[in-house]
Amino acid sequence: QVQLVESGGGFVQPGGSLRLSCAASGSIFSIDFMGWFRQGLGKQRELVASITRSGGTNYEDSVKGRFTISRDNAKNAVYLQMNSLKPEDTAVYYCIAGVTNEKGYVYDYWGQGTQVTVSS
Repeated sequence: QVQLVESGGGFVQPGGSLRLSCAASGSIFSIDFMGWFRQGLGKQRELVASITRSGGTNYEDSVKGRFTISRDNAKNAVYLQMNSLKPEDTAVYYCIAGVTNEKGYVYDYWGQGTQVTVSS
């Protein structure tokens, strides 16, 4: 089994910054894809940013230039630095990891979610 534990959410005023962290532990041989999704109230879950093991990144258009995804392969961790936050960024943020186990099988695992609220 694999567990993803997130931290770093909270309340911030518009224009502020937050940094989300997510660490994976358990039966891990390697992790290729890691990313962050978010789901606002009454909205569908959407991919915010993703990063491959080699460092290739992808961002949802509305966060380009404001959010930065990074990872530490040695720690099986992924981070999301969020700057210039807007009220529309308010959502529950979930990390995801595509994990290969020792038997070579690949499974997607999700974190429990962390609330980010941007409001004045």
